[in-house]
Amino acid sequence: MARIISIINQKGGVGKTTTSINLAVYLAALGKYVLLVDLDPQANATSGIGIEHNQLEKGLYEVLSGQTDLRSIIQAHELDGLKIAPATNALAGASVELVNVDRREFRLLDVIDQVRHEFDYIIIDSPPSLGLLTINGLVAADEILIPVQAEYFALEGLGQLMNTISLIQDNIKPEVKVLGAVITMYDGRQKLSEQVMHELYQHFPNKIFRSIIPRNVRLTEAPSYGKSILHYDPGSKGAKAYERLARELLEIHEHN
Repeated sequence: MARIISIINQKGGVGKTTTSINLAVYLAALGKYVLLVDLDPQANATSGIGIEHNQLEKGLYEVLSGQTDLRSIIQAHELDGLKIAPATNALAGASVELVNVDRREFRLLDVIDQVRHEFDYIIIDSPPSLGLLTINGLVAADEILIPVQAEYFALEGLGQLMNTISLIQDNIKPEVKVLGAVITMYDGRQKLSEQVMHELYQHFPNKIFRSIIPRNVRLTEAPSYGKSILHYDPGSKGAKAYERLARELLEIHEHN
């Protein structure tokens, strides 16, 4: 049965989709069977992995709305072991349409359960908000990974996110746990202020990944070519950082 990891931060521009794509790719490159689920109506994970979402006839919206099943939209990637459940812009309508549906918070979990036994990892790229789609991403997850940009303003809203996670744990899914925070867009020329690190450790005591993702031009270029950093520039600092993150994640799970 797959471990389901939701990658969540309601603040945009913190490297969430970049982390979703490249963590999924490196887990597959390390021999795992991985499904990348694009839960964001912007469909950046879909296009960033090389799928033209504007040309898709159906995506995750049709699955969540009950028009089709998850297997019918899953696409294979050139990398063995990696598959993608793509999004289209139609997914934006799901937040409204699911409001009055029974088990609305469980829609994603229910459809993922159909294929869960086929993968080692399911990585969910959640939208940059705390709406119903993100709630579905939280409820579907076993674990939550939170990318945090290496600057003070990126910490704004983190308390709200942690409160939302606590509400999910208290009222819907007590077993979901925070895997930790991964620091992204780190510029080695600028020392992380003690205040930022203090804030991070308050939110994530003993749960900050050792692997730090640098600010790297190659990482920002790769999605425009529909490629992961492994396929775009495997020798870059960004590529090496995401490989380290994937290995660190596997190491954590080997001991848990």
